[in-house]
Amino acid sequence: MFRSLSVAVAFVLSPTPAPSVPADAVGPVENLVLPVEDIIGEIESMDGTESETKQGRQVTVALTSDVLFALNKWQLTAKARQRLRQVAEKVDAEGAGGVVKIEGHTDDQGSDAYNVALSRRRAQAVQQVMRGLLTGPGVTLQAGGYGESRPKLPNIVDGKPVEKNRAKNRRVEIVFTAKQ
Repeated sequence: MFRSLSVAVAFVLSPTPAPSVPADAVGPVENLVLPVEDIIGEIESMDGTESETKQGRQVTVALTSDVLFALNKWQLTAKARQRLRQVAEKVDAEGAGGVVKIEGHTDDQGSDAYNVALSRRRAQAVQQVMRGLLTGPGVTLQAGGYGESRPKLPNIVDGKPVEKNRAKNRRVEIVFTAKQ
């Protein structure tokens, strides 16, 4: 046992010679250019129905559709108006004015045409209410619907639908520029 242990220790502790490089070895040196992705932090409400992200001065407040609308509807609920009032106060307090985008999104259930139309109608419903709530000068509202084309999370993981992800993909985002 001691003999094998001493051989192992000698083998591990013996210096390894550096590899030799031929004298005529010449090659081009290439710069490695790798993309740098922005790290975007997200703050989410305890119940998961609202989140906020900031990228530079751009702020995105996302409200899940479940808190704003009944299933497959685009008429806002009474609770939705209270949530939108809170978002409008945030935009008024922190926004720099200019364009405020209201973007509707759906999950992958239903046809593309249906989802685009539903998400557009939902964005327009939020736009109409926000127009009456925003008090800041110089704010222009733009509404658009994207259907399922911009999911926040994958709707299907390992070939199985994930309802929790689908619920987060059904959302309306209010995007504005913050003051400096």
